[in-house]
Amino acid sequence: MTKKHPPHRFIPMSQFATDYPVLVIDRDAPIRELHNCVSERLNAVLQYLNLMACTSLPDYAENDINTVTNISRILLQDVSDVFRVIEQRGFEIPKEY
Repeated sequence: MTKKHPPHRFIPMSQFATDYPVLVIDRDAPIRELHNCVSERLNAVLQYLNLMACTSLPDYAENDINTVTNISRILLQDVSDVFRVIEQRGFEIPKEY
């Protein structure tokens, strides 16, 4: 079976659970919107990790710690993927008319 790839406008996000990209980033989205997406995820994971850092580890089972780690990894991977698009856009050479 041949895999179809999304148009150039849409950049696949990193995925580990699927063989086909199901989540994509619109590389033509306004920079402000891309930044808002990154900011929301980064602030959420930082607050989440701060909360976890203030709790006592004996209160949680090993499975709970794995869940916290996995949630953090997914959110930080999203941040990294969107930052890559922002960087690509920021370093593009402007078109001359």
